Amino acid sequence: MSPFHSMTHATVYIVITVLFFLIAATRKSPFNIAGSFVQEIFTSRKYLLHFVALITILFFNKVEMWVEKGIDIKTDFTKSIYGIEGNFVSAIQHFFHNDTLTLVSSYFYVVVFPAVMITSIALYTYQKNYRLFYAICYALMFNYMIAIPFYLFFPVNEVWSFHPNVKLLILDVFPTFEQDYRPLSGLDNCFPSLHTSISVSMAVIAVKSRSTFWKIFVPCSSAFIIFTIFYLGIHWLSDMCAGVVLGVVAARVGLRISDGRLVLGEQVLLKRLKNNEL
Repeated sequence: MSPFHSMTHATVYIVITVLFFLIAATRKSPFNIAGSFVQEIFTSRKYLLHFVALITILFFNKVEMWVEKGIDIKTDFTKSIYGIEGNFVSAIQHFFHNDTLTLVSSYFYVVVFPAVMITSIALYTYQKNYRLFYAICYALMFNYMIAIPFYLFFPVNEVWSFHPNVKLLILDVFPTFEQDYRPLSGLDNCFPSLHTSISVSMAVIAVKSRSTFWKIFVPCSSAFIIFTIFYLGIHWLSDMCAGVVLGVVAARVGLRISDGRLVLGEQVLLKRLKNNEL
């Protein structure tokens, strides 16, 4: 029996996984954490604006796919990538192929990947670690801002759709993946790999977390997700390499901007205190 019958099932698994992550990272009730998030939404305009901007940027893939359909000139760089890489992905998939590994890899690709993003936002909010919360927002924005132009003008198809010896293994446990998950990402939205770049950004930021569990687990999950993009037959090696570079740069940019905004906010606060405005 396939554990994923639809995106509804996947969503349920994501919620359960987020709850588990929050408990493991904080040893607190998820309801208390949810309460702190709601409080920030209704009491901090700055927090609300960043959160809204974050949600908006996550829908940009849909906008990109709509724009792509309106572009008359179509190019395809998949053959060139295959000419450079050859059977790299095929070799990995065939060497490691195992039913249990397929299940675990699919779970990380579909469930753990978004669960880490959601948990990061909730965790840093609960800890009032605004530096990391804002860094997450800026890093995600930067990831999408850089990746989307490549998806429009440097289209590369997923490995399984081009390579004759590579199979989309995720279909073994998620038979409706192409119908349910595909609308979230185009078949030629391959270079750079956002699963890689966002996972790497989350890992770089997570190592600065106050939670020991989180600063260890997120980098480990990031490394495994990078493995899954090859094993499941989705991404090329070049997609991963570009994703790692983008992820590191995005995280560093996010942290730097976040630091700058916090310093500016502290200066404004000190100035008001000095002028007896508060």
